Amino acid sequence: MSAPLKARRLTDPEGQKLQRIVRRGSTNTVRYRRAMIILASSSGNTVPVIARLVAADEKTVREVIHAFNTQGLSCLDPEWAGGRPRLLTPEEEALVLQTATTRPTKLGRPFTRWSLRKLTDHLAHRPKPGLRIGRETLRTLLHRHGVTFQRTTTWKDSPDPEADAELDRIEHVMEHFPDRVFAFDEFGPLGIRPTPGSGWARKNLPDRIAATYRRTHGITYFHGCYSVGDDTLWGVNHRRKGGANTLKALKSIRTARPDGAPVYVIMDNLSAHKGSKIRAWAQRNKVELCFTPTYASWAKVIEAHFGPLRQFTIANSHHPNHTVQTRALHAYLRWRNANARDPDVLAAQRRERARVRSEKGVRWGGRPLHLAA
Repeated sequence: MSAPLKARRLTDPEGQKLQRIVRRGSTNTVRYRRAMIILASSSGNTVPVIARLVAADEKTVREVIHAFNTQGLSCLDPEWAGGRPRLLTPEEEALVLQTATTRPTKLGRPFTRWSLRKLTDHLAHRPKPGLRIGRETLRTLLHRHGVTFQRTTTWKDSPDPEADAELDRIEHVMEHFPDRVFAFDEFGPLGIRPTPGSGWARKNLPDRIAATYRRTHGITYFHGCYSVGDDTLWGVNHRRKGGANTLKALKSIRTARPDGAPVYVIMDNLSAHKGSKIRAWAQRNKVELCFTPTYASWAKVIEAHFGPLRQFTIANSHHPNHTVQTRALHAYLRWRNANARDPDVLAAQRRERARVRSEKGVRWGGRPLHLAA
């Protein structure tokens, strides 16, 4: 019997980039859904579960996973065929791309970034035979090759010396004991404020939510638990994080498997998750805590399920207080768990409530590729 299909192990930059796309959303629906598929697969979710999560066909999920395993994160932006024949030679296109991705200071220009006007002027007046190209042609050329105008960001590798061993253990339990694997994490902070979102409305007449400037309700955190085997999500809202609230969540996980056999809980290495009381309780109750490495919280199975939770309960909302917000969140959880195995109902509900907005290594902890200067 062949092994179930899943995405290869992510590098730290890949995991962080996918996490940013899922958490913050994207104006590109295809990019958002593909990022969620890869993140869910790399953290151990099966193809049927992912298909229900993103309301897509299982064939589509498999195609995205195969594309990521062979192409890396470039599969987030698939190339569409067709269009006008190219007017530039491949050598000229390569020259344009090399120049655009090189810092202007390295080419003797007195600025730190290119604009389309500056780049076309530089190409036309370069020492060797110049290349005359219009700004719109240049823009479409860069877009076609995946070169866009972006903010400069920083990245960080996991400094955890046990990163590989921890990720190996998570992969092992996900593969051999999926029915006894759980995940835990906090979702928040959740404040009482109008939150923008999306929904159906008359053209040029979007729904409006009054802004608030004085917020006196404080915040809460949703302490979420996810069962991999049952594809069930549940949790409790608390005013703050802490070891006591973490222990309550772990006890609810232990109760979900009352037969006394070992269970495995995947969670990040927040200090509130590693207290002596929690470790002692886990040892007495046959609960193995599988911690993700530092800066690799994207490896948790539950992480991919927080994206829809934010989209369908927090976005486009204006709850008057935490009681109403908590009731709305748990109402969605009940609906989600009751309809988790009905992709048609899930797709219809998602269409009614909102439109989903739209780096490569050998191992998750592997070294990132060298970026262009």
